[in-house]
Amino acid sequence: MLALRILPRRLSWVAPEKPCQRQFASVPQLYAANPGAPKNTEHVRQVDQHLRDSGIVKIELQFADDNCSYLRQLLLQLHKYHDHGLPTTHSASRGWFWDVRPQLDPRTDAYIARSETMSQFPWHTDCSYEKAPARYFALQVIQPDKCGGGTLSVLETARLVSLLSPSVLEALGQPEFRINVPPEFLKEESVTHVVGKLLQVNDKPRTTQLRFREDIITPLTKTAKVAFEELQRALASDDIQSRVVRLTSSMLPRGSIIAMDNRRWLHGRDEVLDPNRYLRRVRWDARPFNDL
Repeated sequence: MLALRILPRRLSWVAPEKPCQRQFASVPQLYAANPGAPKNTEHVRQVDQHLRDSGIVKIELQFADDNCSYLRQLLLQLHKYHDHGLPTTHSASRGWFWDVRPQLDPRTDAYIARSETMSQFPWHTDCSYEKAPARYFALQVIQPDKCGGGTLSVLETARLVSLLSPSVLEALGQPEFRINVPPEFLKEESVTHVVGKLLQVNDKPRTTQLRFREDIITPLTKTAKVAFEELQRALASDDIQSRVVRLTSSMLPRGSIIAMDNRRWLHGRDEVLDPNRYLRRVRWDARPFNDL
């Protein structure tokens, strides 16, 4: 009989900058006891349910799995039984999984991608430069930062949107933004950018979708520029700090997986202090940005 422990409680952390406000954010957590967990239909159902309800879930593996076999099988089961699209390739030369660790290109002696540096990586959503961004992504911790760096911060998009005026929301919802494709993610030489909107808010049901990575976005009109600057100010405001969930290395130990709805949650990273920090990323269920 398959042994599987599922922990129903929710982990809560308060942002350290605003301890007096005591505003908490919750992350559902599941445990997988052995490599056969993806064969357990209830386990897979709970992963899907958390992603649909909360848009985020943490899974802690109780076994060694540096090859990410569990995660690969989980995604296949989500595809088979819960209508998730299959993983997307990261670029023309990389497959489903991308190693996120400090590494240099031997040809240029420069870092290959921003995620592969040790620098801070501000707020962003993954593959915002795609016409059909991945709806979900997951990070599996192969080796946490043992020097106290690399803290993962996550922010629910709806909390950010609540700080913006109606006029800014309307402007962000217009296709007036150029989003450049970073060179390391080029899939076709002729497709170097996309033009589209950054935000979509639907009322029935109430849903918020955002795509954002500050350094690759160029507003194409004056109205878009004003709205983009307002969005940047909101992200840097004190009001946002109490809404952020910060996941330190101790909260995401070796064998942890954090999976998120890529349109409902922004994420960012503090400076990496340990050159041996090593995560593996996978993205799946690519859909056009306005497709809910």
